[in-house]
Amino acid sequence: MSIKILLYLISLNIIAFFSAKTNNEASSDRPNFIIYLSDDQDFLDYNIFGNEYVQSANVNKLASEGIRFTNFHTASAICTPSRSQLYTGLYPLKNGSYTNHTHVKKDTKTIVQHLSAIGYEVVLAGKSHVGPYNTFAWDYYIQNKQNKQLDLESIDSYLKNAEKPFCLVLASDFPHGPYPNETDYTLDDIKIHPYNNRVTPEKPGYYQNIKYDDIQLGEILNMIDRNDLKNNTMFIYASDHGISGKFTLYQKGLKIPVVVRWPAKIKKNIESNRLLAMVDILPTIVDIAGGDLDEFDGKSFSDLLVGNDKKVNDFVYGVSTRQNVRNGFIFPSRMISNGKYKMIKNFNSVEVYKQNLNKGRVLNKFIEIGAKKMPNVPYVELYDLELDPYEKNNISKNPGSKHIINELSKSLDEWMVSQNDIVSLGNIPLIKPTQHPLDEPSKWMNVQKNLIGKIKDSDYLKTHY
Repeated sequence: MSIKILLYLISLNIIAFFSAKTNNEASSDRPNFIIYLSDDQDFLDYNIFGNEYVQSANVNKLASEGIRFTNFHTASAICTPSRSQLYTGLYPLKNGSYTNHTHVKKDTKTIVQHLSAIGYEVVLAGKSHVGPYNTFAWDYYIQNKQNKQLDLESIDSYLKNAEKPFCLVLASDFPHGPYPNETDYTLDDIKIHPYNNRVTPEKPGYYQNIKYDDIQLGEILNMIDRNDLKNNTMFIYASDHGISGKFTLYQKGLKIPVVVRWPAKIKKNIESNRLLAMVDILPTIVDIAGGDLDEFDGKSFSDLLVGNDKKVNDFVYGVSTRQNVRNGFIFPSRMISNGKYKMIKNFNSVEVYKQNLNKGRVLNKFIEIGAKKMPNVPYVELYDLELDPYEKNNISKNPGSKHIINELSKSLDEWMVSQNDIVSLGNIPLIKPTQHPLDEPSKWMNVQKNLIGKIKDSDYLKTHY
């Protein structure tokens, strides 16, 4: 080998070494992201949000070291649609997962594609409940142990050996049921919230699962400290939705706890009451990571994290179908809130359901049954959340409410059009089930004998799944 060639090869190695060093230094400056998602936990069932009886010491710790948000919402109080919002930054109707147990549209861009494109590794540990697989092609997937707990050893191993900036989603199975029979709590230990008039027998088990989850969260926080990742990791804690308002559009289902800690950037122990949505979390992560924000329904709230108290959203929205779940029925609803006023429209209310009876004898009967399942729920509900945060007083019939309803209706209509909504008054579709068909009886649902097996494939709305 000639001296010239040898010197040339040596120079290439030197350039490659310093380039790699520069890239590693640059990547080490980029924050990591960890999202910890609890499952079916009410907003109020935390010490920091008013329940002194539950064990949530590690959420308290996060809040004392970061920012807690008191006005955060998911658009759907059910597992798959809520998680699909988080992982896409799109509302349920836009991403396609608007009922439980349904996938997003195949061409939907997810957290994996958004962050992989800018050099991040994207990992899920725990509960998935989203699909299709190719759309959510995690770089790594760490399954739960058989006892529902996160696989802490595998998570620790990943954190020790991660070579790239990462986004790690820790999707807990707690406090979601089934609940344990043996608990540290009795019925006397249960806090009665303003939206619950009584304590149900499963609540001690629910509290026990909250305790299990907080212990698990503490293990994760200790793990982050041991691996010297705390300072430059943005840690986001949230619940997917509330259990007390599951399937509904009320605050006890849609309002969620969110706490963010990032010691390098976020001041300690601060609070924000800005109006935010689950779809805002991914845009915020992508914004901080240096990606493009053009493809989201949600908006970045990164300014709020560093102390710039700017308005992010004029409105947040909600979607409920009541189909494809246990004991399902046809009762689609939509919600809009500007933070003070919140309006719900129930498109198959008993007040208006006769306008929807245009589907033929069998489907008309299911539409009628759906309406009569909720006999006391009107077409329009309006709540003043500042005066009535627990939605006890529907003011839609008050003389002064008409202009508020008109303004909110206009904005809701515009949003529904932008989402290619499948629902309108006089057009109530039957959604193709992946589970729990309306014409099949089960232990959760009774079906009139003359309606069993009567729904045809052609009766269902055409869908992407």
